[in-house]
Amino acid sequence: MDVRIEDSWKAPLRAQFDAPYFEELTRFVRARYAATEVYPAPSRIFAAFDACPFDKVKVVIIGQDPYHGPGQANGLCFSVAPGVAMPPSLINIFKEMAADMGCPDYRPASGDLSYLANQGVLLLNATLTVEAHSPGAHQGKGWETFTDAVIDALNRRREHIVFLLWGSYAIRKGALIDRGKHLVLTSVHPSPLSAHRGFFGNHHFSKANQYLTEHGLEPIKWI
Repeated sequence: MDVRIEDSWKAPLRAQFDAPYFEELTRFVRARYAATEVYPAPSRIFAAFDACPFDKVKVVIIGQDPYHGPGQANGLCFSVAPGVAMPPSLINIFKEMAADMGCPDYRPASGDLSYLANQGVLLLNATLTVEAHSPGAHQGKGWETFTDAVIDALNRRREHIVFLLWGSYAIRKGALIDRGKHLVLTSVHPSPLSAHRGFFGNHHFSKANQYLTEHGLEPIKWI
């Protein structure tokens, strides 16, 4: 199947695009877009990949579903478009980012994380589509198999990637990552329900940069 995705991802994921489950997933997703409101916009489904080529990935952040409110999801996990109000988890991510980088008074102009994607941060949701006001509506349809394959391809074909896994779902998603080749950092989710139990103060952003620098890679400009 010919999938409109950044060219460098086509070879590592070719077996997925040609698999029966992906054809079934594609039919399901197209039918749902035709029948109801689905996010993100069709052109943004693979935005995380388009912004971050396979050979440029330095850091992977794993989310669960796209945002399910109107105008929120832009294809990058935790990110929203400029001008869209920041969801609570994203606000907490910026709080920890600013504190960890020694700039506690930093206030981002928007919640658009494309500036990170353009530096090599793959902002990967486990499920790439969702229906309006219906979180989890497209879970169990094949997206998880596809994104497991994405993580596996990065794990096997690349080295010295930092995986930031926040919350039990993301931690399970990264269970098979080779800790000998990559850095895996885990904590509770940045949601207001859990952030004070270990997300704040986890120093994941500075630890990621330290690891990248130690392996001769350019650190991420988080803020």
